[in-house]
Amino acid sequence: MYSRIIGTGSYLPDRVLTNAELEGMVDTTDEWILSRTGIERRHLAAASQTTCDLAEAAARRAMQAAGVGPSDIDFIALGTTTPDQVFPNTACLVQARLGIAGPPAVQVEAACAGFIYALSIADKFIRLSEAKCALVIGAECLSRLVDWNDRATCVLFGDGAGAVVLGPSEQPGILSTHLHANGAFADLLFYPTGPSRLHHAGVSRQNAIHMHGAEVFKEAVGKLAGVVEETLEANGLARSDIDWLVPHQANLRLIQATAKKLHFPMERVIVTVGEHGNTSAASVPLALDLGIRDGRIKPKDLLLFEAFGGGFTWGSALVRL
Repeated sequence: MYSRIIGTGSYLPDRVLTNAELEGMVDTTDEWILSRTGIERRHLAAASQTTCDLAEAAARRAMQAAGVGPSDIDFIALGTTTPDQVFPNTACLVQARLGIAGPPAVQVEAACAGFIYALSIADKFIRLSEAKCALVIGAECLSRLVDWNDRATCVLFGDGAGAVVLGPSEQPGILSTHLHANGAFADLLFYPTGPSRLHHAGVSRQNAIHMHGAEVFKEAVGKLAGVVEETLEANGLARSDIDWLVPHQANLRLIQATAKKLHFPMERVIVTVGEHGNTSAASVPLALDLGIRDGRIKPKDLLLFEAFGGGFTWGSALVRL
């Protein structure tokens, strides 16, 4: 038994923060942001919204597209870096909102690779006949982690959620997943505190995202190109066999650099970063849902997901719709 994607959904909050607005907040310009990131706007969760709210909306749309109800879902995996609370985990909170009771609900914290990690776990549950219908979500409220006085990072991030429903199939839908991590690079991209360090005497850094952009960019291009090559080799495929590359939407430069290193034409890359910025674990399912709903991605297409995030964590998934 294999798993395949039978429905997708996404959600972006109503509040839009444009580059023009950021010009009045920090020392930056629309031209500077566009030329370095390709980002035109980002969506921000309302003060009353949490990651659970965003995840619930995306999940409901994915379930509607898949034609399944709460009683059909028997596994939930949610990737996020911005949970509502320490416990219960946000997957459990979404589970309750959706009226699902009983099946396991797990939260995966792997930064921007969180959705691919969660997808890989859900795929294994179905392959092992531990589940038949899985809900996989990537959701973030990254605006809550940003220092809005730091022009190097505040222009990059936004909030949003994307989701897929996996169902059983006699033919492979998720052909393979490839996950990696290397904690030796932790100091290049991080958020400094968590519950066990909140009152630690040695923690003095400001509570906001810290990033050494040039070093992260260099490592990301190499790691993403490497995991794509690993995926193709594992499946005996050439780059030309891939219909669409669906990458993590960190910034346009990174997407272009990775595509160039792989000799992959940008015409076959789903790019949404300009519309919502870096939404971390939400960005791959957001891009997937848009590509399906606007008709670019069609049934039977062969897709390659890839993502890279703090940790470092990175991974890929080869998917036949």
